[in-house]
Amino acid sequence: MGESFLKKYWEGYKEFWAERFPFTDIYSRFINREESLPPWSESDVNEFMASDPVHGTTLKTAREATNIALAGGAIGAISTAGFAWKYSRSLHGAGLSFVAGAVFGWTFGQEIANHRYQLYRLDTMAAEVKFLEWWENKRQRRS
Repeated sequence: MGESFLKKYWEGYKEFWAERFPFTDIYSRFINREESLPPWSESDVNEFMASDPVHGTTLKTAREATNIALAGGAIGAISTAGFAWKYSRSLHGAGLSFVAGAVFGWTFGQEIANHRYQLYRLDTMAAEVKFLEWWENKRQRRS
């Protein structure tokens, strides 16, 4: 008879989502390590950017986009929490508005950065993986 209907369905479901979210396979070797990678500093990132002209510039652009998204998250969180507090004087309402505003602001800021830096033309995931590989190799050479 072979596999059950549910098992076949589950395998198809996993394949479907694995195709749409490939980062789980790409980053798994960095996430599922016995010993995690040590933290890196800004100077390490700058050293990588200087050593790899292709992926370094992409990583730099992605980091600049993250700053815009972070600013959007901060603006969204503070402004929505402020409005909620002003009009309701409810602490839990202001707290929920703070969280929701941060998520919405981050998303909006990420979209602005995506268009401003044209991230849709760059392979930021490959640049991040190259940096993690570079960092891993650098740490192994030091040991």
